[in-house]
Amino acid sequence: MTTRRKFLQTAGVGAVAAPLAAPAIAQSTITWRMQTYAGPALAEHVVKPAIDMFNKIAGDRMQIELYFADQLVPTGELFRAMQRGTIDAVQSDDDSMASPTEVTVFGGYFPFASRYSLDVPVLFNQYGLNEIWDEEYSKVGVKHISAGSWDPCHFATKEPINSLADLQGKRVFTFPTAGRFMSQFGVVPVTIPWEDVEVAMQTGELDGIAWSGITEDYTVGWADVTNYFLTNNISGAWAGSFFANQDRWNELPEDLQTLFRVCCDQSHYYRQWWYWGGEAQLRVEGTKMQLTTIPDEEWATVEAKAMEFWDEIAQESEVKARVVSIIKKYNEDMMKAGRPYRYS
Repeated sequence: MTTRRKFLQTAGVGAVAAPLAAPAIAQSTITWRMQTYAGPALAEHVVKPAIDMFNKIAGDRMQIELYFADQLVPTGELFRAMQRGTIDAVQSDDDSMASPTEVTVFGGYFPFASRYSLDVPVLFNQYGLNEIWDEEYSKVGVKHISAGSWDPCHFATKEPINSLADLQGKRVFTFPTAGRFMSQFGVVPVTIPWEDVEVAMQTGELDGIAWSGITEDYTVGWADVTNYFLTNNISGAWAGSFFANQDRWNELPEDLQTLFRVCCDQSHYYRQWWYWGGEAQLRVEGTKMQLTTIPDEEWATVEAKAMEFWDEIAQESEVKARVVSIIKKYNEDMMKAGRPYRYS
């Protein structure tokens, strides 16, 4: 933490933090620091290929130095660091980076807002969420570049979860909004640095994790410190975005802005198939975690509470009410469309 604080104090006045892999660049090259919410193993899939692609194509014109979770600043300080310009860009959900906007509560896992990963880009690109996010971030000096989906949210635990009663008192690492929602079922949300989660599971500080699907559990090592995977999920896909300091974004030539957007889209596409295939394959072929399930009729009470939660959030502001109305409209449309979009 001392190192992170020192970085924040000295960034912009000559101090340069060492990047993960510093390329040889020309003196005129535009350089950005970008930090992701993801740790090293996960970043290899969710962001690094896109940034490597950008750097290869941009060459001497621009290079992005990629940092992993909590490497420069804690994830909860990402927004403020980007807003101040001490880092230039961020990949995260709104919720985790403590964004001071009206849409923050919808980042990460907003309970049952989506069933499938494709729901997220459709909500943003066809149902109007992009425009709302752009409006909200423009107010605070940050450019919302592109939103995409990640994996569904499941519980990975030490002890088996076969009923809602089994969740009582379980200390779980999760996202702020997901924790707020699940606390009514006895879950005790715990916030610690992402990199400390595996050790916290081993020491007993945590009883479980509700941060990801099974693909991440295996990829980042959490499947090695948990025994059970609950097949019921509280959301079909994590919603996250690429962001940049508005001034830094405005300084880029239009073609570099376009290149960055294209690489973001490539990242979104990669995650679509990587997670979708991985979630199924590891449930079928994975050997590290035993699957458990809460019966549908009991889990239906959780889904019903989510609808009440949506209405509660909608009452907090006009912007939140707009977003909730879009999510409701979308899910109603999907139900009317029927298979393969929705079915009972």
